[in-house]
Parts: sequence; C-alpha cells; structure tokens
Amino acid sequence: MVATRVTSTQKKGSLWIILFLIIFINGFESGGYQASLWSIGQTYDLSVTSMGLFAALELLADMLAPILLGGWADKVGKAKSMTIMLGLQIISAAVVLLTNTQVAFLVSMFVLGLTTSALQFIAIACLADAYPLSGKKRIGFLTSMYAFGAVIAPLVVSFYLGFGVSWRALFAFLAIGSVVALVGISKMGTEPREQMPKGKARQANAGSFVLVGILLLCAIMCIYVGFENGFSFFVDTLFTDVFHATTGKLALSLYWAVMIPARMLVGQFSKYVDNILLGSVIAIPLVTVLIGISGNAALVMFLIVPLGIASGAIYPCVLTLMLPFAGKKTATATGMITAATGIGGFAFTALTGFMADLWGMQAAMMVLSAFFVVSLVATLRVRVLAAQAQR
Repeated sequence: MVATRVTSTQKKGSLWIILFLIIFINGFESGGYQASLWSIGQTYDLSVTSMGLFAALELLADMLAPILLGGWADKVGKAKSMTIMLGLQIISAAVVLLTNTQVAFLVSMFVLGLTTSALQFIAIACLADAYPLSGKKRIGFLTSMYAFGAVIAPLVVSFYLGFGVSWRALFAFLAIGSVVALVGISKMGTEPREQMPKGKARQANAGSFVLVGILLLCAIMCIYVGFENGFSFFVDTLFTDVFHATTGKLALSLYWAVMIPARMLVGQFSKYVDNILLGSVIAIPLVTVLIGISGNAALVMFLIVPLGIASGAIYPCVLTLMLPFAGKKTATATGMITAATGIGGFAFTALTGFMADLWGMQAAMMVLSAFFVVSLVATLRVRVLAAQAQR
C-alpha cells in the first residue's frame, strides 16, 4: 500500500522543485530588498537609521513567524499552511505595487516577513518528511537556493533601476514566483516521496533533545544572521556613500554568490562541520576589520569573497550539528533556530543603521563583527557537547 501511494504521488510531479522554488523566491526577495533599500530610502526620504528600522521591521516578523505559526502549521498541515502563506505573500506584494504610503509599505513588509519566514521552516520540514532517505543532501542544496536567489536579485534590481524602472518591480517578480509556487503546491501535495526502512527510522530518532546544545546553536545563528543582514542591507550604502562607487549591488551579489559553493562543500565534508564552523566564526570578524579600515573599493570587493565563503558555511554547519541534539524534536529545534535568526536580523540590522549614523558605516560593521566573540565561545562549547553525544 505504501509503495502504491508513493508512486501515485510521484506522478503529480517533483515536489522538491517547488520547495526549491519557494526558498529561491525567499532569497530573491531578501537580496532584492537589500539591493533596493537605498532607493526606498530616497523615495521615503529616510535617514540611515530609518533605513535600518525599515529593514528591521521585516526581520522582526521573521523572528515572530516560527513562534506564532509553528504550532499552527503542524496543526493545519504543511500543504494548507504553505498555500495560505503564499496567498498572503501575493496579496502583500500587490499592495506594495499599488500603493504609495509608508504605512501600507511597512504593513506589507511585516506580512512578507511572516510569510517568508514561515515558508522557510515549513519547506525545510516538508522536504525532510517527503524525502527521508535523501533529505540531508537535498537540504544542503535547499539552503544554496536561498543564496542563489539573493545573488540574482541585486543584479536584476541594478539592471532595471538603470533603465529608470521603479524599485517596486521587485514585488512584481515576487508575486509572479509566488503564484507559480502556489499552483505547484496545490497540484502536487506534500505526501512522502520516499519510504525509510523501519530500522533506520528508529535509529534516526533514538537520541534525546539536548536543550543546551540547541540554545548554543541558536546563539551562533542569531549573531551570524544579524551580521549577515547588517552587512547585506548596508553594503550598497557603504559603496555609494563612503567609496562613492556604483558597484555596491555587484558587491552584494558577490557576497551571496560565494555562499553557494560554500554551502555545497559543507554538505560534502559534513564530518568536519565543527572545524568548519570554528574557522568561519573566527574568519568573519577578521575580514570585517580589514573592510572597516580599508579606503579602497576594489580591495573591499576582493575581501567580500572570503567573507561570503565564511558566512555561507555557517547555516548548513548549524543544521548538521543540530541533528544529534534534536532527537525526535527536529521541528522544535528548527523552529527555535529560525526564531533566533529573526531576533538577530531584527536587532542587529536596526543597530547597524543607528551606529552608522553615529560613527560611520565602516565603524558600525566592525562593531557588529565583534559579537562573534560570543559565537566563538558557543562554538567551542558545542564541539564538546557534540563529542559527548557521539559517545
């Protein structure tokens, strides 16, 4: 009966393609918003601090989504919850396209923050449930799709802004992609595509939930995503206002682009994730300090490559290290980590804008990177706990 059901479901299409598309759309929206922030600030006559608050509002919703919607998504089911979230995403994008007031824009961005964050953790859980045999490998590629979307978006934004097209075009692309994903989920459903042998299923869920380990990983992700958003939202402003260069959007795309191979390589060398994570949390502040003291746009563009590689490695490392700590509660652990990313994104993005007005953009980024001292301590402790869990 199981084999018949799986085969019948597979005829509906490849669910993983739609889940990849959803994460790609989320990355595209994030990278596009980051690339559009300076133009949005010009439209609404915003200071750098206000730009940071505008960006942080969506990230506040990112933080709230797993807290408010995690239990709801489990209750109503993954297919229905994704359908509702995609519908709200389409409506919110349409509001941004058709209205001009700050209030409508901010409300829509808050709703988009809720939907993109919810779709992210629901899609990850859906992929793991639908593909229990190949889920780990697919999840590695899934995280790469977010980075891929964030790479493409600044280039697209830069292209159409250069032709005088409004920054609002970003939300037309978002609406179109969401419609395609909505149709795909409605037709395919989210039933399992693979069946894990009973012995392996019991072994996979044999561990216990290690709260301390999950909380340490939450701290690492909170600081990393806070830095990532603070840097990404303001790197265009850094190049424009500090270096008087027009290559800020290219720098943003480069930052996201090098994350893609970094995330794929983590999947290939998963046995070394603790060492990769340690190297990343040390490299990020060191490279950021060099960016902060540099007065040359070309040098900063070069330094963005190692910065992006180190940044890209953290997310898959944390997800891999989460597994031995999660036991049977992988959804709970993923939700906690997702909430932590929202907290970091909200707090540190707003803080970056505030510090930039006080001390300048380069100094703000250096101060932001100093929080990785906490990440270093947390990583060292996680290594100890992970070694104990494997005994």
